[in-house]
Amino acid sequence: MRSVPLHRRLVLSLACALVIAPQATLAQSADAKRIVAIGGTVTEIIYALGEGDRIVAVDTTSSYPAEATQKPNIGYVRQVSAEGVLSQKPDLIIAEAGAGPVDAMNILKASGLTLISIPSPPDTSAIPAKIRAVGEAIGRKDKADELALKVEATLKATAEKTASTTTKKKVLFALSLANGRVMAGGSQSSADAIIRLAGGENAVSSVSGYKPLTDEAVIAAAPDVVLVMSGGAMQMTAEQAFALPALASSPAARNKAFVTMDGLYLLGLGPRAAEAAAELHGKLYPEATKP
Repeated sequence: MRSVPLHRRLVLSLACALVIAPQATLAQSADAKRIVAIGGTVTEIIYALGEGDRIVAVDTTSSYPAEATQKPNIGYVRQVSAEGVLSQKPDLIIAEAGAGPVDAMNILKASGLTLISIPSPPDTSAIPAKIRAVGEAIGRKDKADELALKVEATLKATAEKTASTTTKKKVLFALSLANGRVMAGGSQSSADAIIRLAGGENAVSSVSGYKPLTDEAVIAAAPDVVLVMSGGAMQMTAEQAFALPALASSPAARNKAFVTMDGLYLLGLGPRAAEAAAELHGKLYPEATKP
């Protein structure tokens, strides 16, 4: 039997994400007027579909659009307060896959409320299906189809543009620094997906997911650019990064190549992913984008 390519499996899993929910549940969720959105990308998609006024609470990763930050907050996406969610008296909870902790999610499931999980695989090709899954969950399938087609076109255009990059720069995405070690984004991570879409090469694609690196691994990676998130508790400066002995001798340190971008914009893999990749491409290859 012929195997199905990874990106196709990801898209198919997203397209089928809501099949496990009974049709009665989907019908009820379509009419929901009090939605708790858990996950910045889920929140962003709901707003992009013009339904932000139905959201009554969000998590701390829901930083876009700005008005979402004015909603009551129920905690970090992986440390959600079940009591906080229930206090909002929602009639629908939409959460990105991986939301937690498990005990809190089990309490929410046992409450009898409609809870729909949206798979969020680290692949840009899965974004249109993610949009459609959220749209179906809130009863806005037509709007979601329209947005998904638009996003799909911008992703394709961006990929075609960045594919023309001949000499790819090696990019090290540093999520955080802890005890002098770099927590980096390897393959099968949203950081890897956006770096590749931007025409870069992941300097640590040999590791999978987000992993702390040994000094030897950082030295061997020899990144041309260090990429980090701006803002938040894990924000780091160029001075902090390049003060690490393992990075001090890297091409990135020599050229002071240090790029910061908003975390949700960069890693959310939502409706703005193509724009984020295009912006990152410009930061990686400024010489190629000059008039």
